[in-house]
Amino acid sequence: MKIISWNVNSVRSRINNIKKLVKQVKPDVICLQETKVENSNFPLNDFKQMGFVYFALNGIKSYNGVSICSKIKIQNKKKHNFCGKNDARHISTKICNLEIHNLYIPAGGDEPDVIKNPKFNHKISFLDELFSIFEAKNKNVLLCGDFNIAPLEDDVWSHKQLVNTVSHTKIEREKLLLFQRSKQWVDLVRKKINPPSNIYTWWSYRSPDFNKNNRGRRLDHIWSSENISKKVYDVKIYKETRSWDKPSDHVPIEIIIET
Repeated sequence: MKIISWNVNSVRSRINNIKKLVKQVKPDVICLQETKVENSNFPLNDFKQMGFVYFALNGIKSYNGVSICSKIKIQNKKKHNFCGKNDARHISTKICNLEIHNLYIPAGGDEPDVIKNPKFNHKISFLDELFSIFEAKNKNVLLCGDFNIAPLEDDVWSHKQLVNTVSHTKIEREKLLLFQRSKQWVDLVRKKINPPSNIYTWWSYRSPDFNKNNRGRRLDHIWSSENISKKVYDVKIYKETRSWDKPSDHVPIEIIIET
């Protein structure tokens, strides 16, 4: 089963790029973040034309939003409203006995201060709530999405310059890594792709030439329980999509699981 996770930064604005990717790589399941559309306006017909027939949607107008689109039957659609907010940041379902959670963690604003910055406070509270919601131990489970955190030093273009920048601060990295370790999650990208150079999934729109400057961050992740990680035999990051016409600032991650 081939699964893709991608923050598309508006599903309707990025529909042509989604079609292009689907035609090229033929995924069975695609998990999208930042769809920015109410469920009633989600472009179902476009996805049906791509071969997807089962959908789990959690969207609101103009911002956030997550979805799981599948060619394989899905069951047990659920959503969790973190921090008491109905802001469309989680959707889950079960496909072929695999529990899939699609997550969009808050970006956190610009200032890494929980007192001065309500957005950063929201992000930290969101991370704290993860511990009581998700666990990988003794489960067939996958957790994917835009976590808005680059947890490792080689997940950013410069650890030294970004250590006090939201997405790579000590408190964010420590909380996410503690969640990973304590709940026994496997970082599939780092398990399967671990070159001597850095790995990124996001490049700012503000960079005049993202390829040349290559000032990226690995904000997008796919994690799994230990037993599922043993069945994953391929992981890819489609950096080339960042160069397509009208791109998202994030690129897709693909995994292939033996079922």
